[in-house]
Amino acid sequence: MWRDAGAPADSFYEVRPECTDVPKTRFKIKAGRTLSVRKWQAAFSPEGYLDIGKTLGRIHRGGIHPSIRGEVWEFLLGCYDPKSTFEEREQIRLRRRVQYARWKEECGQTFPVIGSGRYITAPVITEEGQPIQDPLVLLETNPDKGFMFPPDNGAPGASSNTNTANNLDPIQDKKVIQWMLTLHQIGLDVIRTDRTLVFYEKQKNLSKLWDILAVYAWIDTDVGYCQGMSDLCSPMIILLDDEADAFWCFERLMRRLRGNFRCTDSSVGVETQLSNLAAITQVIDPKLHQHLETLGGGDYLFAFRMLMVLFRREFSFCDSLYLWEMMWALEYDPDLFAMYEDSNVASERAEGSKGKAKSIRQCGKYERENMKNRAKSSEAPLPISIFLVASVLKDKSSKLLQEARGLDDVVKILNDITGNLDAKKACTGAMKLHKKYLKKAKKP
Repeated sequence: MWRDAGAPADSFYEVRPECTDVPKTRFKIKAGRTLSVRKWQAAFSPEGYLDIGKTLGRIHRGGIHPSIRGEVWEFLLGCYDPKSTFEEREQIRLRRRVQYARWKEECGQTFPVIGSGRYITAPVITEEGQPIQDPLVLLETNPDKGFMFPPDNGAPGASSNTNTANNLDPIQDKKVIQWMLTLHQIGLDVIRTDRTLVFYEKQKNLSKLWDILAVYAWIDTDVGYCQGMSDLCSPMIILLDDEADAFWCFERLMRRLRGNFRCTDSSVGVETQLSNLAAITQVIDPKLHQHLETLGGGDYLFAFRMLMVLFRREFSFCDSLYLWEMMWALEYDPDLFAMYEDSNVASERAEGSKGKAKSIRQCGKYERENMKNRAKSSEAPLPISIFLVASVLKDKSSKLLQEARGLDDVVKILNDITGNLDAKKACTGAMKLHKKYLKKAKKP
């Protein structure tokens, strides 16, 4: 079960040999600290009830052993209720797999490359719904014959030669047009995502990532697909063998983060978190905040990437997984599953209702602090990710104050942290800043 105590976990996520500049992970599998297979299994009753409180502290102290990371994440992200049995979870899993298969089939009927083991990187349709007959499109969509759009009447057995494709009527459905306009962008992002990993040398894994993101864009018409989602989805593909299971894990993560990706003509959703970051920095480190404002960085857009993809670019692949699971363990709320499954629970939470009493022992450390604060304040708690960014800024405060003479300097100093951050220290720093902020923010 255990490799050598204190062994690095890089071997679980093999890097292509030609990629020599990839930062090594700091995360090490440590006996007695990392959540092991044995400790994980011991947290379940014979019926399958999970005492998740037993695992949260260990995850925060030492992360999760890579061999069980996927199944633990399913609980941390609220895919399953820890108060459910093995049998109940299996029924949910099977039901979700059927649902995903239906959605994927819908997508495949609209655009047959979905589920074919391929993906596209060239636009296939104009904004007016007219199919694009570019040679690259035809090659990607059907290497043998060229791809033919299904006709509007849905007649089966249509010819797939180029001439017939050229004579197709434009697609009328605006939802379908909008979705198809994103498919090549998903493909372009897929081939750039975690390209240093051996895992993505296989076409089937690239197409699996493309399929999941395409299906998600199909069902979430409000947000659709945005750049950055491939970075969030990629680990799910690697950790969970079943494509449907990986999809639902990603879907649950997007429940937390989709607000960041929601765009209007005048704003991007993440701007709310950036303004919260500015407010926190102003309280925690007013000198730094004033300096950033003087440089024209008061909107904190330089931190955009950190919040959008949860530090995927600032850490090695393995360390970013370690950071995520520590964050989720700290934020864990045992009502998560019910909140996602029951719209009434979610609306009560949004309205600041106290709801049913829950066991503090089953909550993450960060959530416990928020529960205490919630009793005194009606404001919704901020995600720990904002305090993580604030912690990084605080750590680099002296350097930013002394060396940053423009926004380009700010970006350069923050870019230099890539591969040099310690995930555990970052989480610890975020927790300290959170406490400090709550104390200072309450003062008149």
